[in-house]
Amino acid sequence: MSNVLIIIDLVLLVIILLMGGFWLFNRITAKSIGGELTNETFKAGMHKAQIVDLRETAPFKRKHIEGARNFPYAMLKYKYQDLRLDLPVFLYSDSLTVTLRAARFLKKKGFGSIHYLKQGMENWDGRTKTSKY
Repeated sequence: MSNVLIIIDLVLLVIILLMGGFWLFNRITAKSIGGELTNETFKAGMHKAQIVDLRETAPFKRKHIEGARNFPYAMLKYKYQDLRLDLPVFLYSDSLTVTLRAARFLKKKGFGSIHYLKQGMENWDGRTKTSKY
């Protein structure tokens, strides 16, 4: 019986270490890319940046940040060439993991200034645009 408890403890320890490693990897990646922006910082720089909404089309149509372009993450590898390399890119979605993956992808493609909205669309308090459809 005690061997079973030791195995369960080891499995739980491995899971905790993996989760911590994933969290740390995301934090390091975020810092190397440009980092997260608060609502205020995002608003202050959005007029000089390209705003990209990484969510799927339906949520984008329901509500998005005014001035944002919809490049669903699944389509980013086909649409990224529509972005200018010389302007900052501000990303947001509902998932930090998706946002960081998109940021790493854009970094590999030569984009220098990439930032993302802290806590995504969920806590955005700025101007939005909605569609009736």
